[in-house]
Amino acid sequence: MGLLEQCEAAFGSPDLYRVLGVRREASPEEIRRGYHRASLRVHPDRAEPDAKEEATRRFQILGKAYAVLSNAEQRAAYDEQGTVDEEGEALRGERDWQEYWRLLFKKISVKDIEDFEKSYKDSEEELADIKAAYMDFEGDMDRIMESVLCVDYTDEPRIRKIIEKAIDSGEVPSYKGFVKESKQKMIARKRRAEKEAREAEKTKDELGLGGEDDLKALIQSRNKDRKKEMDDFLAQLEAKYGNNAKKGGKKTAAKKGKK
Repeated sequence: MGLLEQCEAAFGSPDLYRVLGVRREASPEEIRRGYHRASLRVHPDRAEPDAKEEATRRFQILGKAYAVLSNAEQRAAYDEQGTVDEEGEALRGERDWQEYWRLLFKKISVKDIEDFEKSYKDSEEELADIKAAYMDFEGDMDRIMESVLCVDYTDEPRIRKIIEKAIDSGEVPSYKGFVKESKQKMIARKRRAEKEAREAEKTKDELGLGGEDDLKALIQSRNKDRKKEMDDFLAQLEAKYGNNAKKGGKKTAAKKGKK
């Protein structure tokens, strides 16, 4: 199975740019950041024992995708022909993709991640990333939430407010996929995230990884508050749009729009 087929099977798309979550016009640095972001999500060192094999497979595929797009000649050939040279230097041989990753990025600890999350959230960098994801995925919140670093479904109200403000100010266009997203799609996204969280919790319990300290208790308390915020957000949408939608009324949306 070639690289594009592997991408399709693992990530639902044979498009190397889409797999890394970047635009086709992305600069080398943007591609590097996209690879870093995507690989952090599936890094084998962060996977549960029963998921490590699949995480390793997906991690290796991301490494290959980046190897192609970070090579100027390979990228040009892929852009022009839509194919990759499986025998080319970028993909040839049995490369140790974890070692390749470590050479590109410094080894990170849990504290590094926590410190980064604190500095990243509500920063100019996060704001730029949210707007870029909104533009890249034309308002598709499923993909926006998957793309932006350090967020989970409970961050959605905050992310939406940032995008709505950018739409109102004319910084970004008003995509139909965002302003007219159905409540059913929002609920489905929330349920998927809750299911994943339950499965992770179950795995943690099965592995005997319990034992809460003050920090864990604080994080759990924060997550409960944020879950309530998401529930309130969905309730507000239902109250705002529910009756109108049933009567065929028009939802309010940003005036400026591309779609």
